[in-house]
Amino acid sequence: MKHQHRARPTPAAMMFFAFCAGMIFAWWLRSYGPPQPAVSGAGGAAVARNTDERRKAAAAPMPGQGAPESAPSAAAAVGTSGDIPRRHFQVPIDGSHVDAWKGAFHERRDGRQHEAVDILAPRNAPIHAVDNGTIAKLFVSKAGGNTIYQFDPDGHLCYYYAHLERYADGLHDGQTVSRGQVIGYVGTSGNAPPDTPHLHFGVFQLNADRRWWQGRALDPYEVFRRGPQSSEN
Repeated sequence: MKHQHRARPTPAAMMFFAFCAGMIFAWWLRSYGPPQPAVSGAGGAAVARNTDERRKAAAAPMPGQGAPESAPSAAAAVGTSGDIPRRHFQVPIDGSHVDAWKGAFHERRDGRQHEAVDILAPRNAPIHAVDNGTIAKLFVSKAGGNTIYQFDPDGHLCYYYAHLERYADGLHDGQTVSRGQVIGYVGTSGNAPPDTPHLHFGVFQLNADRRWWQGRALDPYEVFRRGPQSSEN
């Protein structure tokens, strides 16, 4: 009895399939954004929902970027002591008051914790860097629209700005910025209501590997009230 041998895919076919997979992955990344920041909680690692940019991401995990978006959500720990540094912060929008942010982090949005603050402002109002640091990533996604991830000088905290109308001229990945510097302008990009321009602002405590898409969600109100703030340049 003769044994039948199955034809093995040729290298050319394997390269074709890999190319197609890469194109699909690139489309997914552009449309839905990176995985949400991981959060540590009882029972092991879970994923914290950032409801603007990350809540609509697909269930499939991205290579090398941790848990899938559909992992169960855990209440984000609010770190306001210990290794969370005390810093002199600039509020991102002129005239915004930190006291007005109280409670916004814990608000429910579509059944999930907000984990950020929304600062209403006129369209094209300047957005200031809240701290000295580095632009870790400029990212455009379906939910967050034009977004900025900024690291603090020590790489402990990541500041997240979303729904920008546009970036400041010349802003780029890896750029060093100063507290109070204009880095973008308020808008409604992404899934923000078109008639409600605002800045979605979040703070994350970075993991040891300092990946811009990972971290522990912190309450901006709690973080900012630990140190002096300025509402002006």
